[in-house]
Amino acid sequence: MAKYSTGDAGGNAGGSCELCGAEDADLRTANVAGARLEVCGDCAQHGDDAGSSSGGSSDSSSGGSSGRSETDRKRRAAQNAARLDDARKGDSTHWEEEGTDYEDDRLPYLVTDYGKRLTDARQDAGLQLEELADDLEIDQSDLLAVEQGRATQAGVGGSVITKLEDRLDVELSES
Repeated sequence: MAKYSTGDAGGNAGGSCELCGAEDADLRTANVAGARLEVCGDCAQHGDDAGSSSGGSSDSSSGGSSGRSETDRKRRAAQNAARLDDARKGDSTHWEEEGTDYEDDRLPYLVTDYGKRLTDARQDAGLQLEELADDLEIDQSDLLAVEQGRATQAGVGGSVITKLEDRLDVELSES
């Protein structure tokens, strides 16, 4: 079990990693989220100074090492992002199997206050979310997304907007 210490000198007499609790004879000092900790080799990679040599002598507040460790951190972050991007690019099965529907059900440009307009129109008609969704045969989550003003983020199709405009006689899209 992890101790989550702030790294005081006498607090790690047992020889265990202060981050994961692993018993390890090869502990090193690392700066993790602003705290100086005695950590094992596996946990040292999570330290702010992971790229530099450890063993107690890496102190990010000394001389010019602060700029170097910031550069190293940014370099590692860029490398990680590139690896994730490469992994995503290599897996196109989602697009091959399901395709895209950008042109089939394109979301129109919506007026600024489309969510409030829809909510007011639904309430004026005396309908609950579930009732309107069932009536129009649309997902309740899509209806809720439109009312909350997040139709684009939720991937709501233009056909949903058209059904809502027709049923409630409300203008949600720009002409």
